[in-house]
Amino acid sequence: MPTNSKSVPPGTADAPTAADLVVLDAKAVQASIDLVAQATAADMTKPTPCIGWTLYGLLAHMATEHYGFAAASRGDADPAAWKPRSLGDDPVRAYRASAEHLLEAFAADGVPERKFLLPEFSADQPFPARQAISFHLVDYVVHSWDVAKALGTTVELDDDVVEAAFDIAMIVPTGAARLAPGAVFGPEMP
Repeated sequence: MPTNSKSVPPGTADAPTAADLVVLDAKAVQASIDLVAQATAADMTKPTPCIGWTLYGLLAHMATEHYGFAAASRGDADPAAWKPRSLGDDPVRAYRASAEHLLEAFAADGVPERKFLLPEFSADQPFPARQAISFHLVDYVVHSWDVAKALGTTVELDDDVVEAAFDIAMIVPTGAARLAPGAVFGPEMP
């Protein structure tokens, strides 16, 4: 990470490396674990800022993403790893298990040098680890905020995590594509 207080866009020489992003992502995922631990069974039906999703649906999506990215980090391109999962009778425990599975997978030797096949983004184009992990990082910063909003609380994320996620998010194209049905990202919000 750069030593100055201003974050550096991922396309520059001083941008976080894949190994740096693994550390930042782990902080974001741990914050999500801590946040989700506050949820009760009654909270699972609460709406989230994600249109059409209850907290249960959001956590199921997040758990699925954890398992999918973990599989991709091991070179597993099986689309079945990305199929939605049930959280069973204990959604908080199931979410924690998925997050811990991801943290273990990303911490494995050699992950920063690998290519990730991410069927949600491209069926045949592998992504460098740095880019794939950056996708996950942004997702967990944003979805942690979504969980916090559903729970009526806030999420505490380290400044370096937020700055890195913001710099990465600024690269995502804007415009009409974000309004299309099924768009991965919605319109920009202030």
